[in-house]
Amino acid sequence: MNPQTRLSGVDRLSEVDRLSGVDRLSGVDRLVAQAREGLRRLTPAEALAAQQRGALLVDTRTEAQRRQQGELPGALVIDRTVLEWRLDPASPWRVPEVAGPDHEVVVLCRQGFSSSLAAASLQALGLHRATDVIGGVEAWLAAGLPTDRGPADVRE
Repeated sequence: MNPQTRLSGVDRLSEVDRLSGVDRLSGVDRLVAQAREGLRRLTPAEALAAQQRGALLVDTRTEAQRRQQGELPGALVIDRTVLEWRLDPASPWRVPEVAGPDHEVVVLCRQGFSSSLAAASLQALGLHRATDVIGGVEAWLAAGLPTDRGPADVRE
């Protein structure tokens, strides 16, 4: 490797791993770490404040998880399998709440892992203000933030 090459945190770790023969991150952990490099992740309180100023909260949890943990007031529920089509500002299948590429989108999952991957994917689509919540809905609940019993605003 050229010593002049600037390495990201994950790439530096990869170089250390290569030289030492130690694999510190599994494939999925490395993928999540790379996704998070481009995100300014929010605390649950910051996510609630973002929603109050107009950000779109998107809940990607399963129906069973939402039934167990409660619904997030004002959030859109969008299945992870169609998330990009529903939020891509250029998609004919997008939800009308996405006003354009400058719209702030905050993705939540159960623990804050798959939401990081989802937010990075949304950024790649051009939603440069897409992010997620550190700790996901579990952290939201631990912070004592509001939930309700629904019904959820499910977008298929």
